[in-house]
Amino acid sequence: MPPTESSTFESEREPVRYVHTVSESGRLLPSASRWNSIALDFKLAPNSSTAYESIPSQYPKSVDFNLAITDRKHFHIFIFVLVAIIFAILAAVLLAHFLPQKHKHQGSSINLKLAINQALTFYDAQKSGHYPRNSPVKFRGDSGLQDGNLAKTDLTGGFYDSGNNIKFTFTTAYTMTLLSWTVIEYHSKYADIGELDHVRDIIRWGSDYLLKVFIPPSSTAGSNLTLYSQVGSTISNNNNEQNDVSCWQRPEDMTYERPVSICDASASDLAGEIVAALSASSMVFEEDKDYSRRLIQAAESLFEAITSEDPTEHGTYTMVDACGKQARMLYNSTSYKDELAWGATWLFLATENADYLATATEIFLSAKSDEPSVDKGVVYWNNKLNAVEILLTGIRFFRDPGFPHEDALKLSSNSTDALMCSYLFNKYFSRTPGGLIILKPDNGPLLQYAATASFLSKLYSDYLDHLKMSGASCKTDAFSVEMLHDFATSQVSYILGQNPMKMSYLVGYGDRFPLQVHHRSASIPWNNQPYRCEDGKKWLNSKDPNPQVLLGAMVGGPDTNDNFVDQRTNQKFTEPNIASNAGLVAALIALQDPPYNSRDLKNSLWGWT
Repeated sequence: MPPTESSTFESEREPVRYVHTVSESGRLLPSASRWNSIALDFKLAPNSSTAYESIPSQYPKSVDFNLAITDRKHFHIFIFVLVAIIFAILAAVLLAHFLPQKHKHQGSSINLKLAINQALTFYDAQKSGHYPRNSPVKFRGDSGLQDGNLAKTDLTGGFYDSGNNIKFTFTTAYTMTLLSWTVIEYHSKYADIGELDHVRDIIRWGSDYLLKVFIPPSSTAGSNLTLYSQVGSTISNNNNEQNDVSCWQRPEDMTYERPVSICDASASDLAGEIVAALSASSMVFEEDKDYSRRLIQAAESLFEAITSEDPTEHGTYTMVDACGKQARMLYNSTSYKDELAWGATWLFLATENADYLATATEIFLSAKSDEPSVDKGVVYWNNKLNAVEILLTGIRFFRDPGFPHEDALKLSSNSTDALMCSYLFNKYFSRTPGGLIILKPDNGPLLQYAATASFLSKLYSDYLDHLKMSGASCKTDAFSVEMLHDFATSQVSYILGQNPMKMSYLVGYGDRFPLQVHHRSASIPWNNQPYRCEDGKKWLNSKDPNPQVLLGAMVGGPDTNDNFVDQRTNQKFTEPNIASNAGLVAALIALQDPPYNSRDLKNSLWGWT
């Protein structure tokens, strides 16, 4: 049958290649071109009052504007001004691009490699004992060589805690645990920037000291566990007594007696922290099999001694005067459960003994139910519970031990996600006007808490990234890996100078940093002349900058309004300490490029391949 007129017409029409949708029409409509289809689909064409029941034109709608030049003189002026503005903008862009950047390290590009080197160098300045001759710090020498004599034991070595000459076992152990954690996670980053031997030397210096601070119980002699919590005094019995607080004196010049604080097995928090430090450092030195074995054996011996005690005897080291009265005003411990969980977790990671994981998860569940609100979201020398959560979450992600640990590990994972949300969203914690997170507004300097928050958020982002996860969520909020990275970067950038004071709080870094650091060695001239205790007040009260730069010390930092007072006698602002610096080192190395690579995965805590 011959084709009809209608069918012939249809065969001769141009085939429809593009279509667009119009919500009002409820159907697909043809378009003459791809642009017309896109323009209509994305509502780029001007609005029209024409009803959509009719088929649209083959061409996009056009809009006519009736423009008329009424005054040529004004028009010429307008054109001239417009061209001048364009040239001015181009000139400004070219100048900004080609002129040298004097403060590049305090701009968007932070020199993390330099900051890491300096932050580690601070520990060289804090060493006690026979001072190494090859140290990069030249205003230090032998000191504290009689430490431990009053207790008839050898307690030489270790680190002075802060700007005074006291050695606290509690903060030393926490510092070694945190530094060891960073080496285990970011081994190749340290190697890439030439700091691996440096950080390992610091950890070994501290680990050697921790091996001295406890004497395990002896079944043959019937002795009990002995722990040494402190060397040096913070309390004066009378106004004429000289000690490490009342006397402003370099450690090399000390002649006064340095008492030793002694504890027993009831100091569960102190023992747990030492266990964590020795276990973590044993993994740092796994290539040195004899030393690593010595560390882990000491850790297991100590953990057995404290966990075999009656649970009702557990307590904190500052509860007992002989053990922690001297430390109570400076480093009062409020719980022991977080340290026991911390120590047991690190023992599991170092030994892969599942009994330690069972103990860790059991204590963790108990500690979570007792966690004080004032410490929620905060990781520092007094609270490691959030750090335990991160470790247990890593165990769940990468080792998956399953039953019977799954409930505790799932809780740790959910708690970690909630922790990240608390860092990222302002409804949980406020910020200073300059952007520094305020985790404990009524309890000491802010930087130490911001530094550990930066470290944990970047570390967790690395965990998620390795799992090929773009992010996670808590109850009401979601976050991405990029958000965690940006938060971590923002806090470190603030510390290194991107703040309203334009002040780097890492001494020696940048063009402007604290000059009157609250620190005895740095504030007294190093001129081969001994100074008596009475001479120290002159240096303490001086308005001049310190004669020595305490390179790499992170000071206390600003208040909640971003204000900072560079004054030696105002130690809240200007005093550094070893525990705070450990958090900064952790944050810096976590952010150091490149991100995780194959070597990190093989050398990391989780044995990734």
